Amino acid sequence: MVIDHISFAVKNLEEGISYWNRVFGYRQLTNMVVNSLQKVKVVFLGKENSIAVKLIEPVEGNLSLQNFVNRGGGFHHICFKCSDVNEKLNELSDKGLLVLVPPQPGEAFNNHEIAFLLARYGLNIELIDTEERHGLL
Repeated sequence: MVIDHISFAVKNLEEGISYWNRVFGYRQLTNMVVNSLQKVKVVFLGKENSIAVKLIEPVEGNLSLQNFVNRGGGFHHICFKCSDVNEKLNELSDKGLLVLVPPQPGEAFNNHEIAFLLARYGLNIELIDTEERHGLL
């Protein structure tokens, strides 16, 4: 399992992209994608020799994330890439992590399965098993 990306919740993706570019030198790697299951808009940012950053913006119906970004947003989750989402989910669940979202298609990952867990210290974890990104620029 290796870190694939870190994710930040923002009120507006375009403002978030501009901020990350202006302040940290990250550039937009993908088009904005709506993930209908998680009810978020997603975009990936990148910078040479650095970890990928995923920005998420809530869409209608995602009240908890909307409340979070209304309070300022910020760090949302860390994503680990593994060889098999289901296998790793079971392994981490056996180690005491709480499954928040069982495996389901992730539209930002060309419908490869994703899952979410909650670890100690309030750490929200996403699992993926692909390097694919939808809408690469």
